[in-house]
Amino acid sequence: MTDATFRPRRSVLYMPSSNERALEKAKGIACDALILDLEDAVAPDAKPAAREAACAAVGSGDYGRRELTIRINGADTEWHEADLTAAAQAGPDAIVVPKVNSADAVRSLVAAMEKAGAPDHTTLWAMLESPYAMLHAEEIAGASDRLTVLVLGTNDLVKELYAEHVPGRQPLLAGLGLALLAARATGKVVLDGVYNDVKNTDGFLAECRQGRELGFDGKTLIHPGQVEGANDAFAPSAQAVEDARGILRAWEDGKGSGVVTYNGRMVENLHVESAQRTLSIHEAIQALG
Repeated sequence: MTDATFRPRRSVLYMPSSNERALEKAKGIACDALILDLEDAVAPDAKPAAREAACAAVGSGDYGRRELTIRINGADTEWHEADLTAAAQAGPDAIVVPKVNSADAVRSLVAAMEKAGAPDHTTLWAMLESPYAMLHAEEIAGASDRLTVLVLGTNDLVKELYAEHVPGRQPLLAGLGLALLAARATGKVVLDGVYNDVKNTDGFLAECRQGRELGFDGKTLIHPGQVEGANDAFAPSAQAVEDARGILRAWEDGKGSGVVTYNGRMVENLHVESAQRTLSIHEAIQALG
């Protein structure tokens, strides 16, 4: 990871593109990325207008440094082709596609994006939402360089597992782990799923901490009130930044001396790499202002 390539995605907020007021409000929300939604948050009769609104938002230049993506309807719906074509031509930072279950699906989506004229900067974000997708996550993640982000659809996964939403997410941990392994094995970003109870702040923050501890890069959100908590949870703490700098200083000072220590702990190359990553994340976040 380098400063030139790392982009913070601590907080990735879904916004219904059928809601003009929500799109306007999103211009002032301190999230790292927006998913302008054409799928679940939009009623069938509102989808054509939502499509136009999302594409107009992408072209407006009114959202500052926020990463702008469009979530289109799935390949099994009547709106998919028109959504994909319009989104590709609008040129957002990424097109988010729900229910991606195979490497072949990824390759078909990439081919369709290219045929529709998507610019080079428009990448694909694939949503993994089923047991089958989790079991084939590595194949999906490695299917194309244009696929850059995996997004966990935990609500659908709970449904298909016949499981329940419980604190600690024990029923989901196997699937989450497979997705995380796939992302790290293929060099992709991976985003945790949403937390549904927007009034349960303690539960949300606990799930953010768990996601960060598991290794997720950030969290998808359904309410602006969740942004601050996600931003804090997925950013290195002040202590982590201080320790990272201390490890790098100790490593530099101790070159050629054999064993290097920091605060009584032995420092190896793997610790240096982790410290460099921590500082890259911290500096990229600081650059957002």
